[in-house]
Amino acid sequence: MNPDAPILSGILGGRMGTHARPGGLWFRVGPWAFAALLVNYLILMARQLPCEIGGQTSYLAGCYSDIRVLWFWRGLQDGQMPYLQFQQLEYPVLTGAFMELGRRLVMLFGGKSETGVSPADAAYASHLFMGINAVLVFILLCVLVWVHLKLSRPQTAVMIAVSPAIATTALINWDALVIALTALALLSWARRKQVLSGVFLGLAISAKLYPLLLLGPMLVLALRTGKWRAFITTAVATLASWLAVNLPIYLLAPQAWLYFWTFNVGRGADLGSVWYALEMAGVTIPGLSFIESILLVFGAIVIGGLLLFAPRRPRLAQGVFLIVALFLVVNKVYSPQYVLWLLPLLVLARPRWFDWLLFSVAETYYFVAIWAHLDGVFAAGDTSGKLYWLAVFFRAGVTLWLMSRVVVDIFRPAGDVYRANGADDPDGGVFDRAPDADWLVQARRDQQAWETTGR
Repeated sequence: MNPDAPILSGILGGRMGTHARPGGLWFRVGPWAFAALLVNYLILMARQLPCEIGGQTSYLAGCYSDIRVLWFWRGLQDGQMPYLQFQQLEYPVLTGAFMELGRRLVMLFGGKSETGVSPADAAYASHLFMGINAVLVFILLCVLVWVHLKLSRPQTAVMIAVSPAIATTALINWDALVIALTALALLSWARRKQVLSGVFLGLAISAKLYPLLLLGPMLVLALRTGKWRAFITTAVATLASWLAVNLPIYLLAPQAWLYFWTFNVGRGADLGSVWYALEMAGVTIPGLSFIESILLVFGAIVIGGLLLFAPRRPRLAQGVFLIVALFLVVNKVYSPQYVLWLLPLLVLARPRWFDWLLFSVAETYYFVAIWAHLDGVFAAGDTSGKLYWLAVFFRAGVTLWLMSRVVVDIFRPAGDVYRANGADDPDGGVFDRAPDADWLVQARRDQQAWETTGR
């Protein structure tokens, strides 16, 4: 025997033994997902440098961030607490609390958050605030990737980690907070921990409003399967969690708490929405808030009917993706960071690389177009303005197309990646392999009898 064999085997790796398992670095998804996320995030950080070194440059630099701007515009620089002192904040309570956390960390690390500071101290504090939030956002994205590694298809974590959406939009705002909390709610539901799922969902709704939509598919699938106890437990925990965060602020500063709601109800067609693009093209939509509500309600009814009466029960992730995608298509505003809302849901509903690529192309094109539009390159009223309209409609069209592919998977389960190997709804919690409720089975029997006998 070669005496160097054990040494060389230790360095280069020998033949895999009979009882060995492929558990090393090369065979595990997790390390690669986190490594990809780190590289992607470092690209994002490098992209932020023009705005950090040179101040606010043109929008075409692509490094604009609300985080930096709102340090000055929402009272943080002057030492004002969101809601309790600065009372015109267009974000839900938990996002305001996250902003306050960043402000207090700035003071902890030597920055000044008070009135009357020098320009140099104000600039230093704003850079410190941006850096602290960059670290917090990265931690939240790591939580998102970790959650997807714990779900039934850990490959979806890689699809998130390498997404251009991370390198382009993750530091525009604090949306990483809501997507991490929403992911934790879905993971808890998948593990049949309904109370914990509700707690995370209530916190997510306290950060952004859209996670409230998740209760819709849960309700419909509970109706279809008879799993009422699980749904009610989650819904009650969601309400309790939301009240625990919101009620104290409402009691202490009711007008400040209401500002978020009045601001969003009263706003007109805004950046990124199909309504805004139509207005740029000269088409004004009267009563936009009412029309948006009607479209959302009608679409929700259609999606609910699909979840309820499809021949085979759809997966929870499919229903969640459809309702959130519908909301983003008809909403009055589509900020570029909203791509982060849809990305984790897309890879759960339809984890195919072609769909991921088309989605990434559409969203990246829109990311470039929105800054060109704001910088005046894609100006309204001339030929270049049509490039911005095209970006908006292309993005919305791709979203609708992805919705249609999910619907096809619902009616043809063999094309669903999750169900191709015989699984049902491995991340669906109590819905996984649950039979249809007796009322639905009886309704189908009655329908078959009527079709057979004609009466």
